[in-house]
Amino acid sequence: MTSTATVDSARGWVVVGAAALATFTIFGITYSFSTAFHAIAAEFGAGKGAVAFMFGVVIFFLFTLSLPAGRLSDRVGPRPVMAVGAASMGIGLWLTSIVHDLNLAYATYGLGVGISAACCYVPMVAQVSAWFVRRRAAALGLASAGIGLGTLVGPKITKRLIESEGWRPTFRILAVFGAIALAVATLLAARAPGSQGAVRPTIKSIVSISAFRRLYLSGLLMGLGLFVPFVFLSPYAEDRGISGGNASWLVSLLGLGSLSGRLVLSALAGRLGLARLYRLCVLVMGLSFVLWLAAGSSYVMLAAFAVLLGLAYGGYVALSPAVSAQLFGLVGLAGILGLLYTSSGIGGLVGPSLAGWLIDTTGSYYAAVGMAIALFVGAVIALPPLDGPAPAPAAAAEGTGGVAAVSANGAQPVPAANGLHRPGPATLAPSAVARPVLAPAVAGCPPFLSW
Repeated sequence: MTSTATVDSARGWVVVGAAALATFTIFGITYSFSTAFHAIAAEFGAGKGAVAFMFGVVIFFLFTLSLPAGRLSDRVGPRPVMAVGAASMGIGLWLTSIVHDLNLAYATYGLGVGISAACCYVPMVAQVSAWFVRRRAAALGLASAGIGLGTLVGPKITKRLIESEGWRPTFRILAVFGAIALAVATLLAARAPGSQGAVRPTIKSIVSISAFRRLYLSGLLMGLGLFVPFVFLSPYAEDRGISGGNASWLVSLLGLGSLSGRLVLSALAGRLGLARLYRLCVLVMGLSFVLWLAAGSSYVMLAAFAVLLGLAYGGYVALSPAVSAQLFGLVGLAGILGLLYTSSGIGGLVGPSLAGWLIDTTGSYYAAVGMAIALFVGAVIALPPLDGPAPAPAAAAEGTGGVAAVSANGAQPVPAANGLHRPGPATLAPSAVARPVLAPAVAGCPPFLSW
């Protein structure tokens, strides 16, 4: 569906609400997995690494399938893609509640929840980006706040349901809720104005950009370490003698920090600088693991780790689409984000399982936490310059490839042979042109710093 509304209009805020509902549902369910960890491990008689693989499969499909889901959403709009996601969530969780083999659970839970998340996350985030010019960072912060809110309340609700009903009935309850909530978000979604019929960049043209490759490597290293606490923080606390109820609060505190990070840090992007804030978030995520490494059985330190990690993680997620839009432009953004997020998918598949293997092998969590810290150091080093649009390959000036150039007057985008286009001021809403948002070739200032 193509809306007749304009960018920065009230209809855009409805799409923000739809995105917030979708992310609340997807990640509230996904990040509640740790509260069912011990129950699933006990029933299937499996080790930590084997059970963590269930979560890893979800993250893998969430991010790797975001590429085809994003590109399909670019072509047909978000509604058909999200409808598939709503159905997948309900079917996947319901089937998981009745399987009695862990290998089947990998397929039902991993594919069901993973496909659902892929179909509903990137398409909605990309649409929010395209619906706004002046307040894009704030809109993305509100849209992704659903992740933090879902992580805040999801684990507590899921833990209570598991304690009273068992994990299988709980999964059936989540199946019904998830399918209905995502169906509502689907009805509220709408394609951004002006996004239909634009020429989309090819995968080859995107991958040819050095900034993309470095951002991808950074995301891969970060993903290998980032999802470890989402699986193991609550079990770690219980293994240290902390009650199950208090242990589940740690994941909720991570969600509280994430919610705060999305709302506060995205609002500060214009003042502090998008690139500086993004880098700071990645750095703080890595440093926060030192608190976990030193916490021992201290609940206060574990809580501080959860809040600090959540704060930086929330800011990182809220700012990521804005960074991608600044580097690569808005045309085909869903496909670009989908391709970029496959790095997190690989990291999410391998990281928690590797951490679980290290825990089972060494009998301690320290090696897994130390691994996460080392990976984040690499992620910070791998980050490309983020202070402006990604530089075009040298051949672009001759029309043989690279990022789109901008005409001399900065008004119209000039297509490059590789299919990438970057809009000039004439492609923005009139209200945006009145503000100091200039084409990259005209102004050295990053456009997002003036929004």
